[in-house]
Amino acid sequence: MITKETLSKYYKPENFFNREISWLDFNKRVLEEALSPDQPLLDKIKFISIFYSNLDEFYMIRVSGIKEQIRAKVIEPKIDGHTPYQELQIIEREVQNMFNQIHELWTNEIIPNLKKNDIIIADIDELTDEERDHLTQYFHKEIYPVLTPLAFDPGRPFPYISNLSLSFALLVKKKTGEKSFARVKIPDILPRLLRVEKIIGKKSTNENGEYCAKFVWIDDLIKSNLPILFPGIEIIHAHRFRITRNTDLEIQEDEADDLLELIEENIQRRRFGSVVRLEVEKEMPQFMIDTLTENLEIKASDVHVIEGPLGLSDILMLYSLPLHDLKEKQFHPYNQQIFEEDENIFSIIRKGDIFLHHPYDSFSPVIDFIKQASQDPDVLAIKQTLYRVGPNSPIVRYLIEAAERRKQVAVLVELKARFDEENNIFWARELEKAGVHVVYGLVGLKTHAKMTLVVRKEIDGVKRYVHLGTGNYNASTAKLYTDLGLFTTDEEICSDVSEIFNYLTGYSEQKKFRKLFVAPINLRKKMINLIDREIQNKMRYGKGQLIFKLNSLVDPALIAALYEASQKGVKVDLIVRGICCLVPQKLGVSENIKVRSIVGRFLEHSRIYYFYNSGNEEMYLSSADLMQRNLDRRIEIAFPIENKDILKTIFKSVLKNSLKDNVNSRILLPNGNYVFNHPVYTQKIISVQDWLMEHNVHTTDKKIIRKIVH
Repeated sequence: MITKETLSKYYKPENFFNREISWLDFNKRVLEEALSPDQPLLDKIKFISIFYSNLDEFYMIRVSGIKEQIRAKVIEPKIDGHTPYQELQIIEREVQNMFNQIHELWTNEIIPNLKKNDIIIADIDELTDEERDHLTQYFHKEIYPVLTPLAFDPGRPFPYISNLSLSFALLVKKKTGEKSFARVKIPDILPRLLRVEKIIGKKSTNENGEYCAKFVWIDDLIKSNLPILFPGIEIIHAHRFRITRNTDLEIQEDEADDLLELIEENIQRRRFGSVVRLEVEKEMPQFMIDTLTENLEIKASDVHVIEGPLGLSDILMLYSLPLHDLKEKQFHPYNQQIFEEDENIFSIIRKGDIFLHHPYDSFSPVIDFIKQASQDPDVLAIKQTLYRVGPNSPIVRYLIEAAERRKQVAVLVELKARFDEENNIFWARELEKAGVHVVYGLVGLKTHAKMTLVVRKEIDGVKRYVHLGTGNYNASTAKLYTDLGLFTTDEEICSDVSEIFNYLTGYSEQKKFRKLFVAPINLRKKMINLIDREIQNKMRYGKGQLIFKLNSLVDPALIAALYEASQKGVKVDLIVRGICCLVPQKLGVSENIKVRSIVGRFLEHSRIYYFYNSGNEEMYLSSADLMQRNLDRRIEIAFPIENKDILKTIFKSVLKNSLKDNVNSRILLPNGNYVFNHPVYTQKIISVQDWLMEHNVHTTDKKIIRKIVH
């Protein structure tokens, strides 16, 4: 029987990887996708952009927190044995190594191969006279009016530098001989890469006179025209720099009268968070770096000297070029046959549970579910949670339509969804204007569960329809993230969902649910109990197996429970895309645990928890990763897959193929390194994502529509 004492014996530093370093290893795997010789050129660019975007967020949230701990003189080691200072030293060393790899890749491979494929990122002096003339006119008309040179001298304070903004630091010399410092911000309202042919009004050509897509960096164009901003002044130095601020501001919810106003205030405060990192181009002289560090109130150790362009997250715009031979094969989501039938979605769901696997299955049925609910005169009420909605959300539009048709509509909009706060505030206000009952969640908790409840009046009485998912109600990310969803009319699940909505919108001390596991109420406890059951079954009947697919595994109690399962002979396979603090295949602790990570064209986002249970297999899908934040500080759900055909389909198509993947998967070693799971010559090559694109699998009315290839 698993007890606190059972778990505590595993709480030793050598049994845990560091959370931040494990995340950095994940971003290294993203970089490896860009470095892969098999990756098409524009996909390499996509992964470089994702790497940099990930790193920006890491510094804004995680590194800023580590630096705050260091300033507060926190020297207590974490459960993995690292102090904040040790963490930071390792992070900076690893990040510098990755910067070196990217510079070499960008310079020696990306730029030459772009040129080979008639995509040129040109220096200003490489342009023709005609191109330079047109670009100068463009500068005067479109760029010059939005530039604001800011001087820094005894009469003018050091200018405010916004988060992630790219700027020029300048040293200028007046006619009197006096030297001064100035700053010019590169406007982020204009594209970072300017398409030359769009500016000059005719097709660009390369040195051989052949058509090409030619770009220039907007910062290069601004630099070449800086004298226009400083007439009569000599520009001695002009070098790019970029800052990252702490954006993880603490919200005192319990002191707020109006959470929406408080979040808006915090968005404004976020702009002025302390500087965490300064990136400067390699050519910047030391005295200019010293001027910046002194006035930004940071240390020399907070500076990253970058070879090549700064802010390479901006290059994602190149991926939109319509050059499909330079990208992975195009893929169009499949619309399940059952949804093509000429009947409303409610009669389809009544026939039996339906699961969707995005992006392989179209997200359209989820949108249609809300659309038909908004238009159906028999629908009485719609309740939904919204975490990351996305811009131009069709779902929100249909919720507004439903309210305008006088249906009862209640929506929980999570205002604290990091970096989506402004978008969610906008939609919350639009929903309120239409008469929707909008709630912003519970004090101290984020609502991360993905649930929709539709209440419908039918001949045999009022009936409830539910959609539950592992991912957000976001039509854009549903094309990029792998997630699972379930439509059901199961009475007990519907009752649980109704009660969770009551818990969210009203007052409730609900502690027990019929079929759903709910965080922070019982999700951790239920998961440990199921792991314990697997241990007991292994001891009684000789076989135990757990397969968990998730984004992050951090929670010490659940890691310890998995160690205990391993020690009792349970076979544990973990498919962990990102952070994994569990040490696998360690003698005397985790010999029976294998961990792999899959990074591919889609972001692996679904959470699946499988229990062999002596042949009476159980599977739960969840919005939750196994992290303290999910289990203690968020409203999360895990829901069972009780239709055996659906369970078998998910097991065979997703879990088994993920374990077989030898294209995009890496194996985590006991020393913390990840190695590619390359196939031996006798093995069939399989990529789970490619397989799923080729074999759309699902079940409907207890039939497997498409044969599952073993």
